[in-house]
Amino acid sequence: MTFPLRGLALGTALTAGFAASASAEDVAIRFLASQGTIAPYELAEELGYFDGTGIRLEYLGFATGGPETLMGLAGGSLDIASTATSAVLNSIASGNDFVLAYAQSGINKDVRAMFYVLDDSPVHGVEDIVGKTIAVNTLGAHLDYTVREALHQKGLPKDAANLVVVPGPQLEQTLRSHQVDIAAVGYWQATFNGALLANGGVRAIFDDTDVLGEIAGGFAVLRRDFVQAHPEAARQFVEQSGRAADWARQNPDEAKKVLATEATALLHGRDAAKQAAETARQTFEEGTIAENLPTVEIPHGELDAGVGVLAAFVRAGLVASNGEARRQIKGGGLRVNDVAVTDEKMTLTPANLTGEGVIKLSLGKKRHVLLKAA
Repeated sequence: MTFPLRGLALGTALTAGFAASASAEDVAIRFLASQGTIAPYELAEELGYFDGTGIRLEYLGFATGGPETLMGLAGGSLDIASTATSAVLNSIASGNDFVLAYAQSGINKDVRAMFYVLDDSPVHGVEDIVGKTIAVNTLGAHLDYTVREALHQKGLPKDAANLVVVPGPQLEQTLRSHQVDIAAVGYWQATFNGALLANGGVRAIFDDTDVLGEIAGGFAVLRRDFVQAHPEAARQFVEQSGRAADWARQNPDEAKKVLATEATALLHGRDAAKQAAETARQTFEEGTIAENLPTVEIPHGELDAGVGVLAAFVRAGLVASNGEARRQIKGGGLRVNDVAVTDEKMTLTPANLTGEGVIKLSLGKKRHVLLKAA
């Protein structure tokens, strides 16, 4: 999630379009979700803030990037778009009658887009990215602009690096498999950023604040004709989105649970989201081993003979290699039955089985797999 700005300020033109309404009309707001983050209005719906307002969000799928939402807004297939400031301004300059609803995000020392390479990469700074391939979420938006501006500031051609579009869920895989030299992870992609760092073996070479400073990174925008046709719904949409963003800042732990549930619901449906939420509650609040955690079976004979802890974590899919497992152990990132692994030569045997008959392997605080003798 990304709600770094205090309050969500209405644009002057949008405010001018609002008028009082005696009763709430039924208004559907069509949107494309962003991979790796939840927008304030999605959180507002999950919290029930739109109840009684007549506003109904209509999810149409995932956007490949912010510019896609602008095209949908301009074409009439969407009612809300969210993207980088540069893309919004370019779209308005091109003749689209859009209204800035609120500043949805910004970049500062706490919220920023990062550019990662593998630990053994020869790339150490902007001057080294010439001729390199950089994975970005979409072309023509924030990450694209950041790269080109970084090159310009170094006196290098703006097209000196090769930008390729890679969806958020594939960023880590493409970087670790050397399909790209650099993975750009947006400030709105906190989920993917956290997973990348948890798995280790990467380092940041620069971030967007190094290039652009602290700025408003993007805006949510509406069409002017929508605002004029539904002034009360537009007002409620912005006010309740701001209310949700404020709630997230004031209740960060609760917000993480709600946002995780909403993200799961978008991907897998509401029933799966409820089950995932209950699994998380059992695992983190009750300290129990939830039956819905991913499980990997291992033959009894193999466990009786002893399984090396490095191999066990690789087998569980929590790390990609023994080397990565060693790095995680040095950083205190691996746990067996909630106890930190300190010896890379540790061997897992039936003695490690819990009362539930499993061995719980953990990478960080959020990734868990159960080993079960079969």
